[in-house]
Amino acid sequence: MAGSINKVILIGNLGRDPEMRIFNNGGKVCKLRIATSETWKDSQTGERREKTEWHSIAIFQEGLVRIAEQYLRKGSKVYIEGKLQTRKWLDQSGQDRYSTEVVLQGYDGVLTMLDGRSENGGAPSYQDPPARSNDLDEIPF
Repeated sequence: MAGSINKVILIGNLGRDPEMRIFNNGGKVCKLRIATSETWKDSQTGERREKTEWHSIAIFQEGLVRIAEQYLRKGSKVYIEGKLQTRKWLDQSGQDRYSTEVVLQGYDGVLTMLDGRSENGGAPSYQDPPARSNDLDEIPF
């Protein structure tokens, strides 16, 4: 295979309100924690089972950061398209730490509010050009 694809699509609910961070250069990042769940019927007991996965999302697109800050709250249902990215950073004791998150940056990040209200009555979808440059290693979150 000549190329590769790094694309993540999630539909889930926010586990807490969006967390905003401001960089020294004035840029912003919005961090979300999204829960996705799957349910099934246990073949041996017949009981309903559920498994929840938690996903870390980092939004760097300036317009999407504004939308998330203004409209998203704990429990909001969202559709997210982004890329997986692993960052290396130092903790307070100087140990290397790694964080893998879904990143919305550039032209291919998408945020759609699935239960939000808009002026036209539908759930809006937003895409935005890249935010200002930023240094991911400055903020371990």
